[in-house]
Amino acid sequence: MKTFAAIREMAVNRKDEVEYAAQMPSPPDVELKDQSDDRILSGLSERVFAAGFNWDVIRKKWPGFEEAFHGFDIGHNALMSEEDLDRHLQNTAIVRNAQKILSIRDNSVFLSDLAKEHGSAASYLGNWPKTDTVGLFELLKKRGSRLGGMTGQYGLRFLGYDAFILSNSVVSALNMAGVIDGAATSKSAQRQVQEAFNAWAEESGESHAVISRTLALAVPD
Repeated sequence: MKTFAAIREMAVNRKDEVEYAAQMPSPPDVELKDQSDDRILSGLSERVFAAGFNWDVIRKKWPGFEEAFHGFDIGHNALMSEEDLDRHLQNTAIVRNAQKILSIRDNSVFLSDLAKEHGSAASYLGNWPKTDTVGLFELLKKRGSRLGGMTGQYGLRFLGYDAFILSNSVVSALNMAGVIDGAATSKSAQRQVQEAFNAWAEESGESHAVISRTLALAVPD
């Protein structure tokens, strides 16, 4: 397996030091563990609606979503009725996708259950050890709605969790680095990815987000 130093050198050779530094992710203003559960629901929901859609359109419409879904209060949205769904489907201030709207209800139940089990969904998710990030990905996939794959990964990153993103570029770089051979979808492949990120973080002292971005920059776009 290539060292992080070697991968970073490849990224810098492609982009130069100035461009490399400019493309590194900044630390979050607020970490996931310090947010309220309604913000977690809002952030995850925004990524669900952005999946396969224009992100800028969703961002501009998000104030309308906040109003329509009562500030993403998890208790209120967990009780979404058929009448509520019909009303949402007539609301032009939001994207009227029935399955994605229902995911707000289902993820409200998911987060409510975590809050009941652990006191706070945000604290539980945010304190999940990043040495087992793939375990957190699996939790979102199994117990959440439409939170598998990169939707959940981007959701965690945008909410301030130090998650890596298994984008096409990152997966290509992981193959180049000798971590995996092929896709990063199986449990065994994801465990190998996790072990590599843990080793690179120990080697470099960098966050998983920085390592992830460095991998993406180390290979052709």
